[in-house]
Amino acid sequence: MLRSIKQGIVCIALVLASAMVLRAQQQGNAPAAPVPEQISAAKKVFISNGGGDAVSADFFKSQGNPNKLYDEFYAAMKSWGRYELVAVPANADLVFAINYAILITRAVVALPLIRLTIIDPKTRITLWSIAEPVQDAMRKGTWNKNFAQGMTNLMVDIKRIAGQPVATPHGAKK
Repeated sequence: MLRSIKQGIVCIALVLASAMVLRAQQQGNAPAAPVPEQISAAKKVFISNGGGDAVSADFFKSQGNPNKLYDEFYAAMKSWGRYELVAVPANADLVFAINYAILITRAVVALPLIRLTIIDPKTRITLWSIAEPVQDAMRKGTWNKNFAQGMTNLMVDIKRIAGQPVATPHGAKK
């Protein structure tokens, strides 16, 4: 009988501990999982143009710049200056593969995304992946503005995972 009481106490303790962990996770208090160390330790990055799907490739061609995504991402990374951009993947600590996709849902809703995959070139393992939506638009000017916002959001995400404090538009740090 004493043994069953002890087992009952252990079971109750486990249930309570599980409930506390679940509650903390639901409240956003779960401990942050670590970002792979290679991302913050890296000095050199190779940027790979992952292109896009057929729909987005046609779209960029119709906009007059089939390499817009790669060009703008490369420029944003260069102006940030955190990583040295190298021309050969073998010389890089990380590979940043950038691509654009327009996902079509069952309801035939287009969901344009800028996607970045961070790869360890030594092991070819994906270390991190980021996807930022780009609000669709009918007008070219509006779409360019939305694309720029998606690129800005992507750079904020990269800076955050690379361990650099990110300034908000009002100058406060996130």
